[in-house]
Amino acid sequence: QVHLVESGGGLVQPGGSLRLSCAASGVVRSINDMGWYRQAPGKQRELVATIPSSGSTNYADSVKGRFTISRDNAKSSVYLQMNSLKPEDTAVYYCNMVAVTLNGGRVDSWGQGTQVTVSS
Repeated sequence: QVHLVESGGGLVQPGGSLRLSCAASGVVRSINDMGWYRQAPGKQRELVATIPSSGSTNYADSVKGRFTISRDNAKSSVYLQMNSLKPEDTAVYYCNMVAVTLNGGRVDSWGQGTQVTVSS
């Protein structure tokens, strides 16, 4: 019911910046929580940042002060601005959205993932 498409990943040198985007398509009543998660090789998927419909933000300690999450409700999109990137930020980044369907149900959707590699 909700399809997420991510973009913006790539290879960047340490200290560089990238901006990830995620756009949702599908007919829903509303999109509540939006967020970004990441999974490095051999590790579990972890929360990077979330932003509920209220607009308040939550960040993993490892990215505080370097990453900024934002959302555009009119475009059903969420963004992640990543600055001062470090090699340990290398991972596949996944977009997540929790939406309310037209019949009042809850749907939890994930993007396909976009690779971010931080290396010199």
